[in-house]
Amino acid sequence: MKNKYISAPLSLPVMIAALMLSTAACSEPTAVDTDNTKQSNSATATQTDKAMNTDEPEFTTKAVATFSEPWAMTTLPKTADGSLKLLVTQKSGELFVVDTQTGTKTKVTGVPEVAYGGQGGLGDVILSPDFATSNTIYLSHAEAGSGADSNKYGAKVIKATLTDLDTGKPSLKNISTIWQQNKKIDGQGHYSHRLLFSPDGRYLYISSGDRQEKEPAQDMSLNLGKIIRLYPDGTIPDDNPYISNNDISAQFWSTGHRNVLGMAFDESGRLWANEMGPRGGDEYNLITKGNNYGWPVVSNGRNYSGIDIPDHDTRPEFEPPKVSWTPVISPSSLSIYTSGSQNDFPAWQGDALMSGLSSQALIVVDMDAAGNANERYRYDMGARIRNVLTVEGQVWLLEDGDEARLLQLLPQ
Repeated sequence: MKNKYISAPLSLPVMIAALMLSTAACSEPTAVDTDNTKQSNSATATQTDKAMNTDEPEFTTKAVATFSEPWAMTTLPKTADGSLKLLVTQKSGELFVVDTQTGTKTKVTGVPEVAYGGQGGLGDVILSPDFATSNTIYLSHAEAGSGADSNKYGAKVIKATLTDLDTGKPSLKNISTIWQQNKKIDGQGHYSHRLLFSPDGRYLYISSGDRQEKEPAQDMSLNLGKIIRLYPDGTIPDDNPYISNNDISAQFWSTGHRNVLGMAFDESGRLWANEMGPRGGDEYNLITKGNNYGWPVVSNGRNYSGIDIPDHDTRPEFEPPKVSWTPVISPSSLSIYTSGSQNDFPAWQGDALMSGLSSQALIVVDMDAAGNANERYRYDMGARIRNVLTVEGQVWLLEDGDEARLLQLLPQ
């Protein structure tokens, strides 16, 4: 296994030892799943002949900066000097502008207080489609309740103006709430709160986790365990699938989700999402308007107690995953590779790149025109990977935890 602090070429095959372990599909490393007896009844996550081709890309890694519990990153528009800059969040509540040429980190002031603990804290960050003129960004974070909700928590999405980027003292101003989970829950897991704009910039998608409560994913009175679709100002589009209900469900685009930590549109404009299963049964789903993905009624995994959960094929009214992983990979983000101006990895064109926590891997998945998907490559990174981002054909990774490195992948 690659030493965490040495840049080295990464080997091609899936590590056999990793497939002999089944680690809990959880973004925290404390829960370990040793049950690997249940197998997927959908597309399996084994390497295919295509994945074993000798043209599988190899790369080394270049460490650019380090962080304490980073969660997400996005790119800022190129500056006049051509330096690529990223926005990077840390769970404890910090937002940084990072110069990828120098590794310099500049802290952004004005970030609101977050509920830091467990899987909670500052979450995702994305730019508004009109960022070039508005300087608006969107952030998700965990929020603590008060009064009757004291010691309870929920996810929240805000938008803000990112000012003074050219002064070296960036700040957030004009903060407003766009969306929040409509019930605060004990515990600090499964917020999801991944953010994504549609390719045309008209719609904001938000993944809302089940908060480890299971049943809310099928409860139409709660916006937990759902994928949400809104306009950028937080209002509800009139073509959402449940708009006629005239209640909270008007927000919903899809239902029956557990913990969606990655969403991305492919080159054909299809929405994909990866999702953590329980003991086994991590999922890669093609997200379609109004579909129900079955959690917690069906899953290709087991409960942590060991009690079985019916597989997707027992309930055809629920949408099955296109790929299911047992043992789990613990998918934590998703980015679709497009060549751009750099085109470092042309063999990945149109493929989905997933970061893996328990699997400590970068997973490459291809999708065909019919909506089928299959794991193509898996790279052992020797560390939990929290986030993957493709920018103009370059690939950037964020490790998880303390002293987590921002890595650029350099093709060989």
